Amino acid sequence: MAKSHANQHDYHLVDPSPWPIIGGLSAFITAVGLIIWMRSMDGGEGLFGLHGPYVFVIGAIFIAGTMFVWWRDVIREAEVDGHHKPVVQLHLRYGMILFIASEVMFFVVWFWGFFDAALFPDEAVQVARTEFTGGEWPPKGTSTFNPWQIPLVNTLILLTSGTTVTWAHHALLNDDRRGLIVGLVLTIILGILFTSLQVYEYAVAPFSFSDSIYGATFFMATGFHGAHVIIGTIFLIVTLFRALAGHFTSKQHFGFEAAAWYWHFVDVVWLFLFSCIYVWAAGVPAEH
Repeated sequence: MAKSHANQHDYHLVDPSPWPIIGGLSAFITAVGLIIWMRSMDGGEGLFGLHGPYVFVIGAIFIAGTMFVWWRDVIREAEVDGHHKPVVQLHLRYGMILFIASEVMFFVVWFWGFFDAALFPDEAVQVARTEFTGGEWPPKGTSTFNPWQIPLVNTLILLTSGTTVTWAHHALLNDDRRGLIVGLVLTIILGILFTSLQVYEYAVAPFSFSDSIYGATFFMATGFHGAHVIIGTIFLIVTLFRALAGHFTSKQHFGFEAAAWYWHFVDVVWLFLFSCIYVWAAGVPAEH
């Protein structure tokens, strides 16, 4: 009788789960908190006496908790229940590819905004832009970063991290557990080093977000990339703990592949940021 209920196909029908609805409600709470927070920054009133930062933090905590338990269930499906057969793994890869494609389009928005302002700094239709930029790019009087200092170092760091995560991948495919662990540890260290240098770069920036459209587009593009680096580093740390627990094999390691793909995506985006924003649009470097 038990055998008749066994999985007789290569697909996995996911069990009913409360996490999608809880995750959606958590995201809604976070968005409401952020809106209230931004309204209060401009001197506006809150909503129903709520404090925006508190609501935002509560929603963010619930999102983090939902992510933890949801992915815990996915790991259990793979490692304990054995539901991640080759066909299921293939579909998970398709899902990750589509997710990264959506992230690409997310960054297209910031590049679009940057190039629209950089290529047309004196567009006649937008009088305010000409007033702020002085009809040139970078805007008149704006000191920029020297691309051959910290930005170049950060580029080398990310390129090296792409090499170490690839090394870890090849080690996993060859059942080299030590190489897998060492490669992941090095990649995580390089990711933390990149973030630390970017924090320092922001601290000494000769312009701010509110200075001009240059500052706004610069910090939006590089800031969101920095957020993705932090997320990718956390992704790799989780992958490292899973590797230490012996979760991955040379035949089944989608969790590692997803982390590695995400990290390579972060690397490629940075190459475009470095080439376009730091090098192509470089102005007069600030003196530090």
